[in-house]
Amino acid sequence: MFKKIFDKFKKKENEELKNSEELEQEKTVEQEEIVERVDEEEKEYELNEKKEENSNKFSLFSRLKEGLSKTKKGITDRVDNLLKIYVKVDEELFEELEEILITSDVGVNTTMKIVDELRDRVKSKKITESFKVKEELKDILTNILIDEESKLNIEPSPAIILVVGVNGVGKTTTIGKMANRFKKEGKNVLLAAGDTFRAAAIDQLEVWANRVGVDIVKHSEGSDPGAVIFDAIKAAKSRKADVLICDTAGRLHNKKNLMNELGKVFKIVNKEYPDATKEILLVVDATTGQNAVSQAKVFKEVANITGIVLTKLDGTAKGGIVLAVKSELDVPVKLIGVGERMEDLQDFNAKDFVNALFGDENE
Repeated sequence: MFKKIFDKFKKKENEELKNSEELEQEKTVEQEEIVERVDEEEKEYELNEKKEENSNKFSLFSRLKEGLSKTKKGITDRVDNLLKIYVKVDEELFEELEEILITSDVGVNTTMKIVDELRDRVKSKKITESFKVKEELKDILTNILIDEESKLNIEPSPAIILVVGVNGVGKTTTIGKMANRFKKEGKNVLLAAGDTFRAAAIDQLEVWANRVGVDIVKHSEGSDPGAVIFDAIKAAKSRKADVLICDTAGRLHNKKNLMNELGKVFKIVNKEYPDATKEILLVVDATTGQNAVSQAKVFKEVANITGIVLTKLDGTAKGGIVLAVKSELDVPVKLIGVGERMEDLQDFNAKDFVNALFGDENE
C-alpha cells in the first residue's frame, strides 16, 4: 500500500522535474532568442543610423527645397506664371515683377535695384524670350546674396559666438542647434546664459544644454549679463573649450539700455578673450517681414554684427526678406532655419538658396 503511494508520488515528482527541466530549457531558448533578436535590432539600428547619417549629408538640399516651399509659391511660382502670360518682354512685365517682389518682403529699395539691373541686362543682351529673363533674374539674386564672409568663422579655436536678437526670434533654439552641430564635429562646447532678464530664458537654455550634452554657465535670473559672460570665459579657458556660445539680452524697448548692456559684454570679451575667434550673430525671424530689417538696423547700430541667422523661413511665403536683409544691411547671411529638425539649421549658400527657390536641382 505504502509502496504504491510512494511510487505514485515519485512518478509525479519525476514528471514535475521533467516538466521543470523542459520549462527551463524553453526559457533558455526563449532568452537566447530574445538576446539574438536584440542583437539584430541593435545592428539594424546602427545600420539605419549610418544610412540616415549618409542620407542627411545628401538631403540637405532637399530639406532646403522643402523648407522654402512656401516662399517658392509666394515668389518664384508667381514669377513663372507672369513670364508665361507675357509673350514679349516689356515695361508692363517689369512693373508686375516689381509688385511680386515687394509683396514678398524683398523691400522697395532692393526690388528697385533688382528690376533696374534686370531691365539693363534685357536691353543690353537684347533678350526677348521669357525663360532667359528668368535666368538673368536668378543670376542677379545670387549676386546680391553671395558673400565671401558667409561661412561661420570658428577657426582657429578657441572661438566665442555672441548671439543677439529680440525675444521670440529663435535665439535659444539656434544656440542649441549650433551646440549640437559643433559637438558632433568633435568640439568641446560651452554655453553661457547671458539673457538674464527674460523669464525662463536660463531654464530654456539649460534644457538645450542637457539635451545636447554640453556644459552651461549660468547665474540667477535678473543678474548682471556681463558677470555671466566673464565667468563663462573663465570656465571656457579652464575647460579648454573650443567654442563658447553666449546668449545675450535682446530688449529693444530702449536703445540706450541695449547699447549699455551689449557694450559691457563686448568690452569684457575683448579684455578677457582677446585672442579668441569672434562671431557676433544677429538672429531675426523671417516671418516678421520688414520688421526683421528694422530690428537688424537697430542692432547694427549698437553692435559690430558679423553675420545674420534667419530663422523660421519654412513658416513664411515671404522669404524675400533674405534679399532685403542682405542688401540693406550689407551683412552676410550665415545660417538659415528651414524647419524644426537639428539639420534644418543650415549654412547659407547663395547658389543653393536660389536654386531651391526656383525649384531647380542642386548644381
